[in-house]
Amino acid sequence: MVYDSKSHAEKTMIEYGIIKDNEVYQAVSNGEVIESYYDDKPYPSVLIYGETKIGKPLHVVCAYNKADNLSIVVTVYRPNPNLWIDFKKRK
Repeated sequence: MVYDSKSHAEKTMIEYGIIKDNEVYQAVSNGEVIESYYDDKPYPSVLIYGETKIGKPLHVVCAYNKADNLSIVVTVYRPNPNLWIDFKKRK
């Protein structure tokens, strides 16, 4: 996994209560795509909902660089339960 830029993805990981790399990996590995952003530039991206090994919900926005076969973590955050139904559908 590659992080888009320290100025965004890693900053939000710290901002949302120190989200660790392995938690992002766990959430993406067992997660599901809940939104797709086909028109994102420079690469299409998706919003993934997944949980860590201990059940913490995470949202991870990942872009995919098809030419290099590379997934890029754009941002990561803990979803606000007041804004999401089961963390999967916007209220």
